[in-house]
Amino acid sequence: MFTEERERELINKTKDLLKISPDKLKTKKDVEKIIEDLREVIRYHDWRYYVLSNPVISDYEYDKLFHLLKNIESRYPELITPDSPTQRVPSGLTKEFPQVRHLAPMLSLDNSYNEEDLREFDRRVKESTGLNKVEYAVEPKFDGAGISLVYENNYFIRGATRGDGIVGEDITPNLKVIRTIPLSAQFKKFGIYRIEIRGEILINKEKFKEINHQRLEEGLPPLANPRNAAAGSLRLQDPKEVEKRNLEAFVYQITYAVDENENNLLGSKLRFHYDSIKILYELGFRSPYREIKVCKGIDEVIDYCREWERKRDEYPYELDGMVIKVNDISLYDKLGVTSHHPRWAIAFKFKARQATTKIIKVIFQVGRTGAVTPVAKLEPVEIGGVTVSSVSLINEDFIKEKDIRIGDLVLIERAGDVIPYVVKVVTEARTGEEKPIEFPKNCPSCGAPLVKPPGEAVWRCVNINCPAQVVERIIYFASKDAMDIKGLGEANIRKFYKLGFLKSIPDIYRLPYDKIIQLEGFGEKSVENLKNAIEESKHRPINRLITGLGIRFVGKVTARTLAENIKCVEDLKDWTVEDLEKLQDIGYVVARSIYDFFHNQQNIEMIHELKKLGVQTCKEEEEKEENLFEGKTFVFTGTLSCCSREVAQEIIERLGGHATNSVSKKTSYVVVGENPGSKYRKAQNLGLTILDENQFIEMIKDHIPNDLKDKVKI
Repeated sequence: MFTEERERELINKTKDLLKISPDKLKTKKDVEKIIEDLREVIRYHDWRYYVLSNPVISDYEYDKLFHLLKNIESRYPELITPDSPTQRVPSGLTKEFPQVRHLAPMLSLDNSYNEEDLREFDRRVKESTGLNKVEYAVEPKFDGAGISLVYENNYFIRGATRGDGIVGEDITPNLKVIRTIPLSAQFKKFGIYRIEIRGEILINKEKFKEINHQRLEEGLPPLANPRNAAAGSLRLQDPKEVEKRNLEAFVYQITYAVDENENNLLGSKLRFHYDSIKILYELGFRSPYREIKVCKGIDEVIDYCREWERKRDEYPYELDGMVIKVNDISLYDKLGVTSHHPRWAIAFKFKARQATTKIIKVIFQVGRTGAVTPVAKLEPVEIGGVTVSSVSLINEDFIKEKDIRIGDLVLIERAGDVIPYVVKVVTEARTGEEKPIEFPKNCPSCGAPLVKPPGEAVWRCVNINCPAQVVERIIYFASKDAMDIKGLGEANIRKFYKLGFLKSIPDIYRLPYDKIIQLEGFGEKSVENLKNAIEESKHRPINRLITGLGIRFVGKVTARTLAENIKCVEDLKDWTVEDLEKLQDIGYVVARSIYDFFHNQQNIEMIHELKKLGVQTCKEEEEKEENLFEGKTFVFTGTLSCCSREVAQEIIERLGGHATNSVSKKTSYVVVGENPGSKYRKAQNLGLTILDENQFIEMIKDHIPNDLKDKVKI
C-alpha cells in the first residue's frame, strides 16, 4: 500500500502534526489542510498497527493525533467526512439488524478431505474448460464468521452477515468499529465504482485466550471457541461492546465489481484472483496476500496444502483448511455454480480434531422421509472445544463395515470441525463384553416393517402415518425455510402432537386455541400471536408451500423452479417425469421423487384439504399482482425510509417488473431516496421518469405481497 519513500514522508508528517495546536490554525484553508493530513497519517498508522502489527509510533502519540483530529472536527463539523477515522467511534445501541440482499450470492464451498478429491476437482475443471493444465490460487481457509462488505464511490456503505447466502443481516455499525475494515479505499484508481467483497471476521488465538481469562475473572463462562466468539460478537447490540472484542477482518474474494457505467469488471479488468487479492492488500485490507500461492497444476496445489496442514497450529488465527480457486476469473462463467457451491473452487479440509470415547447405547431415529438413522449415545468428550455426546452411525452398512458395537471405545472426529463422525473402533480395547448392534426390522415409532429400496443403503418406514414421520413433517412444514410459522417451533409441535391437537399438517389450521390457552406457559397474548402467525402463513407464496410439503430431494431452489412453471400446486399431478426433467437443475432422480409424491392420492388429498382450510395453493391473486409492472424496469438510488432497497427491489420483481442497478434509456422509473448518487443525475440527463419515495409508495401500496407487508413502513 505504501512505498518506502511514502512511509518516510508520512512519518515526518506525523512528527510535524504532533507539534500542532488547534488554536494556532488561522484560516479555514489551514484547517482543511491539517484535517486531511491528520486523516492520512492516522490511516497509515492504523495500517501499521492493525494490518502489519508493526507500529512505528507509541499509543500515546497515536491518541494525541486522534484527539487533535476530533478536536478540530468538533469546531468545523461541516468538514467531517464518512471515512474520517473519528467516524469509527460507536454512537449507540443497534436495536435490530435489518435483512439485506447480497449483490452476489455468498455460496458455500465444496469440500475435499484427501488428494483424490483434489485430483477429481482438477479433472472436472480441465474437462469443462478444455485446458490441459490449470493455474490455481491456493490460500488459507479462515475459520471465522463470514461477512460481505459493499463499497460505492470509494466509501464503505454496508456490511452484512452471510445469512442464507442470498440475504444477510445488515451489521454495518458493528463492522465500522473493526479497524481492519477501511471506511474508504481508492477503488476508483482501478476503475471500480461499486464492489462487494467477501471476508471473514476472526479473533486472534492469543487475544481469544485473554478474553476468556478476563471472563473467568469476572465470573462469566468462557467462550467456546474463536469462531463462535467472532460470530456472536458481530450480533452484539452495542457496537461499543463489539469494539472491545478485538475483532479482525480478512477479505479473500471480490464477488461483485462494476464501473460507473455498471459494466462488470470480473473476468475482464479484474482477470486473475491473485491480482484481486493483491489489489485489496494494496488498498489497506487484511487479505491472504502473503499466504496465497499461485500453483501451476494440482501436484503443486497438494504440496502447498500439506505444507499448511503441518504448520496450521503456528498460525495466529484458526484455520480449518485451504481454499483452491481457479486463478483465471474469466473461466468462472464457463465452469458455473450449483445452488450450493461454485465449480471453480474447492476447500481442502485439514484433518479434524479427534478424541476417543465409549459408546453407551444406540437409538434409532425416524426422519420425515421415513429414513431410519442409528445414533450412538457417547460418554461426553470434548473435541475442538465442543462437547460431543452423540454421533450418527449413518446406516446399517456403516455399522457392519466398521464393526461398531455397544460398549466399544471409538475414535471420534468432528468432520470439517463441525459434524461428529466415527473414524474407527479401537478393537485393541475390547474386553469381550461389547454387544453387536441389532438393526430393527420394524419401525421404532409405528412398528411397520422397514423397507430398503433397491440401490439404497438406508432402511425406511413407508407408513405415511408413522407418528415420528408425521411430527418431523409438521416441524419441517412450519420451519423458517418453509411456511415460517412463528411460535410453532419443534417443542410446541411435539407437545401438541402428544396432546392429540396435531395429527397431520392440515391440523395446524385446526388447532383448538381454547384448549391451548389452558396449558401451562400459554397466555392470551401468546395464543393470539400463534393464531395470527398461522393465519398469516396461509398467504405464503406457493414455492414456500412446495418446500413445506417435504418432497424428497426438493429444497428451496427446486421449489422456486417448480412454482415459476405452474399456476397451482396441484397442477404437478399432471406432469410426467419427462416434463419435470426439462426444468432447470432437475434430473431424473429428483423428477421421479416429485412425480411419485404427486401420484400418491393421500398427498393430493392433503393439498386439497389445505386449500379448503384457506391455504393458498394457487397464485391467481399473486399472478394479477405480478403483471402490474410487466415490462417495466426500476432503478433505486439513495436511502429509502419505507424499507431497504433490497425489499423494494423484491417487491418490483414479485409484481412482474425488473429491478436493476444500472440507469439507461430503457429504464422505466428511477426511484430517488435520501442522498441520491450519480444515478439520479444520469436519470435527469436522460429525461427519465423520476419518482420520489412518496410516489413510489403510492404506486405499490395496494399490491405489496402479503409476506413482505411487515417489511414496509407506509
